[in-house]
Amino acid sequence: MNPPLRFPVKQPRSAKTPALAERVYAQVKKALFNFELLPGERFSENTVAELTGASRTPVREALNRLAREGFLSVQNRSGWRVNELDFAVFDQLYEVRTIVELASIDRLTAQTEPSGITELAAIWQVPEADRLTGGPAVFTLDEQFHNQLVAATGNAELHRIHTGVTERIRIVRQLDFTESHRIEATYNEHAAILAAIAQHRGNEAKRLLQTHIELSRQSVRKISLHRLYEARERMRERAASLNPVSETAVGGIRPNPLVTPQENLV
Repeated sequence: MNPPLRFPVKQPRSAKTPALAERVYAQVKKALFNFELLPGERFSENTVAELTGASRTPVREALNRLAREGFLSVQNRSGWRVNELDFAVFDQLYEVRTIVELASIDRLTAQTEPSGITELAAIWQVPEADRLTGGPAVFTLDEQFHNQLVAATGNAELHRIHTGVTERIRIVRQLDFTESHRIEATYNEHAAILAAIAQHRGNEAKRLLQTHIELSRQSVRKISLHRLYEARERMRERAASLNPVSETAVGGIRPNPLVTPQENLV
């Protein structure tokens, strides 16, 4: 039996539809990224409306937006299905990411004083004893590292493209930080990349970065449904430890409320 998804307290239905649609979008997307909803699972618009306190119109707007982004597919009779992970698409996104970040290194190493490198070095070029070990925290820092490399070029369009790609691969990239050896490798690889950029060794920096991204892509390729289940349980355990709730308070454990009974996979 799955613990219930936790949504914020229902909001008044008088709120404007765009604001409600944005909130519902964020809540369902968070459930997807936390693997509360796994590939192949189904849920209904009515259930989402009930859990979020929103009417059908903003719920449908939010779900259609997620469908356009490739996360969901609409089914018959107001049903929705979480799309399977499309690794061919992820490969293409990783290729775009590599092109953008390599171009960013060219621009950074051409600067007299590469922008933002000192700040990043303070995070990544640290003794092992000072390194973070928690996967979610390191994942957040990792995204910021790659984002800042591109932002430091000053090219807003390059940064916009990179941000869009990052958003689309986030759902699988975070799994790269569930293994301790990948966390350690990330620190070492980032430190080496920053050192090469600071010393204007552009070709070396690009070689290191390309290898770094390729290792991440290979890790994504190893993702299985079983691994997604494991990730979901770890996230639930972590959430429970941060926000303990008694069974009495929540009425006991019940199946995932966004999943129709016949599709409840655990």
